Amino acid sequence: MPPDDTATSSSRPVVADLDRVHRWVDFGGTCRVVQQDADRAIIALCRCDGPEVERFTSADPAAVQYALGASS
Repeated sequence: MPPDDTATSSSRPVVADLDRVHRWVDFGGTCRVVQQDADRAIIALCRCDGPEVERFTSADPAAVQYALGASS
């Protein structure tokens, strides 16, 4: 059977970065770009009242642009 591209070794679904940010904001959270270079950015996912919950690195230009727009 071919490997399943929708799961990691821990059997959790892999979520595209843009979908991850959209879902976070759709459920009331906020996001912001913490650091950015030419190839990737660090995106912080924050609670609706401001504190940061987690960060992740993304090379998805659409996710980075969405996070930049969401933080302005």
